Amino acid sequence: MRELMRTTPNLFKNPHRRRNLAGRLIWRIAWGLLFRPTPWFMGAWRTWLLRRFGARLGHARFNATAEVWAPWRLEAGDHVAVDRNVSLYNAYGIKLGDRVIISQGAFLCSATHDYRDPCYALAGGCITVEDDCWIAAEAFIGPGVTIGKGAVVGARAVVVKDVPAWTVVAGNPARVIRDRVLREVPPGNPMNEPLT
Repeated sequence: MRELMRTTPNLFKNPHRRRNLAGRLIWRIAWGLLFRPTPWFMGAWRTWLLRRFGARLGHARFNATAEVWAPWRLEAGDHVAVDRNVSLYNAYGIKLGDRVIISQGAFLCSATHDYRDPCYALAGGCITVEDDCWIAAEAFIGPGVTIGKGAVVGARAVVVKDVPAWTVVAGNPARVIRDRVLREVPPGNPMNEPLT
């Protein structure tokens, strides 16, 4: 029976409409000419450019080497930092809460292909990273995953299932290794001041 089975990737049908394809082409040109070559201190310009392409962003900063597949499918809250060489493949959307850090080389991948389909149909789901999370260097976050509030994803972790709030996960596949408990900030410390 297995000898009779085979795939037909040449019959793959791209589910994205021409408007989406044209938008991504225009964005890719803008990224290459106006986003990528900017120096480190032009974070506000990069945020402004992402907004012009439909991203819904609070006070968020993106490194010049960060790649966003479709800005119009990106949401980010306040005090968000996206570091060097981060890939946000947001075909199905990515939502980042407040005070989120995504470290260098992380890959948030909201789409995949159905390996059971001979034509490899596109599949996926929105990735949600809730408030106060840290995605460490070179971590992979798969389609449809929710990273719970306050969670930390360790370096090079492979996350394919939801992460509970206020936990630390690591490994491949990622698993909970401990709870995340924040130290109390001493009185008079500037950390006690509200964020503006």
